[in-house]
This record gives sequence, C-alpha cells and structure tokens, in this order.
Amino acid sequence: MKILVTGGGGFLGQALCRGLVERGHEVASFNRGRYPALDALGVRQVQGDLASADAVRGAAAGMDAIFHNAAKAGAWGSYESYHQANVVGTRNVLKACAAHGIDRLVYTSTPSVTHRKTHPVEGGTADSVPYGEGFKAPYAATKTIAEKDVLAANGRELAGGARLATVALRPRLIWGPGDQQILPRLVERARQGRLRLVGDGSNRIDTTYIDNAAQAHFDAFEHLAPGAACAGRAYFISNGEPMPTREIVNALLAAAGAPRVDGTIPFGLAYAIGAACETLWPLLRLQGEPPMTRFLAEQLSTSHWYSMEPARRDFGYVPKVSIAEGLRRLEAAWRQGPPAG
Repeated sequence: MKILVTGGGGFLGQALCRGLVERGHEVASFNRGRYPALDALGVRQVQGDLASADAVRGAAAGMDAIFHNAAKAGAWGSYESYHQANVVGTRNVLKACAAHGIDRLVYTSTPSVTHRKTHPVEGGTADSVPYGEGFKAPYAATKTIAEKDVLAANGRELAGGARLATVALRPRLIWGPGDQQILPRLVERARQGRLRLVGDGSNRIDTTYIDNAAQAHFDAFEHLAPGAACAGRAYFISNGEPMPTREIVNALLAAAGAPRVDGTIPFGLAYAIGAACETLWPLLRLQGEPPMTRFLAEQLSTSHWYSMEPARRDFGYVPKVSIAEGLRRLEAAWRQGPPAG
C-alpha cells in the first residue's frame, strides 16, 4: 500500500516509517524539515506545514492510508501555536482523507487527553477514564480536541463512496534508542545535579519501549476497517509494566551511564515553582522552556498506568520487548554515544 506518515522524521515517526517499509509498503513522510535517516530508508519526503490545507492535501494525493503522528509536543508555548499544529493540522488531514478517498487513518494521541490535577489512573481504559478538564497545558488541550475530531470522523463518507475508519492510540512515555528528547534532557540534568523527583517517587507510571509503540500502530492498522472493533475508538498503549517513577527514571539514567537521582521536591513546592515560571517566562521574555510548570508537577507526582486488555482484545497488541530487554538495548546504543541531534 501507499502510506503517508506525518512527522516521519521524529522518534516514533522514524520507527513507523522503518516498520512500514519492512512490511513492504511504499512510504512517504510529511515533515517540516528533511531527514537523512528517511532518505536511507527509501522514504519519499514531502516538506510542508500541517496548518496548510493545500500542503497536506498535496502530500496525501495517491495514498491508501495515513498514520497521523505529527504534533507540536512539549509543556510550553502559545496556545495558538499548539492549536495550529494539533487541531488545524489534524482537521487538514481529515479533509485530505475526504478529498482523496483515503479510508484508513491511524492517529497518534496521548494519555494527556485524560489528565486531571493529581488524579491517579490505575489500570484505566479509554472507556473508564474520561477526558480531562481545565487543562493547564495547551498540548493536552489541543490534542484532546484533535482526538475527538478523529474519532467523530469514523464512518464518514469519502470521495468515491468509501467510509473512513479511524483509531486513536495513546502511547505513554516512549523511550529507547534514538530518543533525542526525554532521555537526553534527563541525562543532562542528572549530570548537572539539577534533577529532582516530584514527591517521593513512589507513584507508579507506565512507559512504552519504542518498538512496542510502533508495533501497536501496525497492529491497529492491520485490523482497522469500517465496523472493526477498534474503529472509532481510543486505546492507551504501554509496555504494561508499571513501575515506581524512582525506579524507571534511575533505570533509564543507568542505561545512559548517568548518575542516579535521589533528591526530591514536595509536590506543593514544585507546583508553586511551576506557577511562578508560567508567570515570569512571558513577563521577562525568557527563552526556552521553564524548568517546571503546573502541568508537569501534576504529571510527575501522580500514578498513571493502564490496562492493555482493550488493545489486546480488539487488535492483538501484545508488547514484544520487555522493559528489561529495552534497557539492555538502550545501554548498548548509548555505549556507542548519545543520539545525534
């Protein structure tokens, strides 16, 4: 099949492109930049902005399916910048599906769409955990709107008379070789002695090894069709091995050869620092992301782990790489040097 991956140059995006090529598909990637790694895979790259309906429609011409993975992530930035990338961009993808008769759309969402202040999720499913409210972060707010749009589009009639089948996957904290975001930042702060756990670090969280995150997308895609059990539904995705934050963070740091973190900061203090940063950064026109936000304080101090049973039941997702094996692979990769930026 001819498949378009949006954001194919990113961490998960490259894993999706690689896996789709290995499965014999003809893959194109829609990116803002250009990536030599995708050239090496034989992936055709189309450069453009998700907020441009014409650019997205042009990239989607001739495609049979879309993996919509691109998004503006992070914990800082203007609401409008997140809205343009995540909401307008997703609506442009849906318009492209309608215009070209593309009948399968796999959407990469996030567990953050269910975030609530210090509200733990333990063994939750998409059916049992409601969407969040009163988001303090534009990422979570805009991804929620986008996910709802994608699921509402399931069953919509397309050009040519076909019906669109959609599914939304919510992978939790993706890590592994090739990550240029989460682990490098943890390592840098740990080596500078600036890393602290919010709370006592006993809150259990789910994480997802990169190969498993990609595998979930492929499993869902292979089962996705009008009327399929997964069509029009959202699913949490993880390794299914929840661990205390202290344990998983220090395991990742150890794999990267970085010092462990034992220092803690009370949630109340972290939350107050986050609130102060959110006020000072725009007021003083400070550059970069602040070290803490209220959303981050809430996320880092609360248990979040999920049931993989719905994903197993509806499209056969079973994580193939354990956390222990993933850590071995990560350590081997970091021995060769940190990922290139």
